[in-house]
Amino acid sequence: MNDVSTRTATSEFALDPADAERLANLAGPFDSHLRLLELRLGVEIANRGNIFRITGPGDAVQRAQKLLRALWDDAGGETLDESAIHLRLAEAGADRIETGYEPQEVSIRVKRGTVRGRGANQQKYLHAIATNDINFGIGPAGTGKTFLAVASAVEALNEGRVHRLILVRPAVEAGEKLGFLPGDLTQKVDPYLRPLYDALYEMLGVEKVAKLLEKSVIEIAPLAYMRGRTLNDAFVILDEAQNTSIEQMKMFLTRIGFGSTAVVTGDLTQIDLPRHQKSGLKDALEVLRGVDGIAFTFFESRDVVRHPLVARIVNAYDARDGADRETGPQE
Repeated sequence: MNDVSTRTATSEFALDPADAERLANLAGPFDSHLRLLELRLGVEIANRGNIFRITGPGDAVQRAQKLLRALWDDAGGETLDESAIHLRLAEAGADRIETGYEPQEVSIRVKRGTVRGRGANQQKYLHAIATNDINFGIGPAGTGKTFLAVASAVEALNEGRVHRLILVRPAVEAGEKLGFLPGDLTQKVDPYLRPLYDALYEMLGVEKVAKLLEKSVIEIAPLAYMRGRTLNDAFVILDEAQNTSIEQMKMFLTRIGFGSTAVVTGDLTQIDLPRHQKSGLKDALEVLRGVDGIAFTFFESRDVVRHPLVARIVNAYDARDGADRETGPQE
């Protein structure tokens, strides 16, 4: 790209007057406010005291400098939180600039260590979650869709960017109906939510998960429980979304409130709905592509991070299904 707005540029400037307390307010806990600006604008921000250096595409650098100066003014008279940063970004129309510039890699700090994306699609997915309010991760089993979403949610909770985690699944599996399963409602839905529990246990440990569940900081629920709610300051994950109806998907997406992030994961080759019923995930893919603030990441068999045989199994089924579409089902 030869356009001057997409060339990498650097700007160094001072935010005056120098004030350590004001600087801490601007940067946020663990520099979380600066990181948010980096991710949303596609720039890199470094500072030594009140001297800042911004690197990135020319237009993005100019926007970032202007925003930092405005936030510096705000930091002198009010306590900044993530909502204030988001508001300033929205007022400035400062969504990410689509250029060839590669923003910094997103890494997630959790109990087990640091989680990073393996391969381009996982890295793109993590970056999308960090920079968009609603995200879709679509692809075969074993590609890390749910695991990375839960890791992002746990980090957001640990850093105080959200106040609670809400993990949701539709209670539809291979045609079984809840009414025919033994036990009370909790016992009926727990098997459907087990993959979410497993990911949480790996991130936080069993004891901490139990405590957070008891305090309702973490809520794991069937999709039907979302109706009528507005979810503010929450990280919400809808897993196995291929098994939602169109009405359920619309209901879920319209629950999202201020300060919340939603991640929707699913595999369009594993739909367990009745044949005549269209998947809400497939419908959302058709309706919402191109809507600002909503990101889609598509995973492939090469992104599978389970046993190598899993990728080969996925490829074999994809090849068979492709042949069926071309020739029609065989009797």
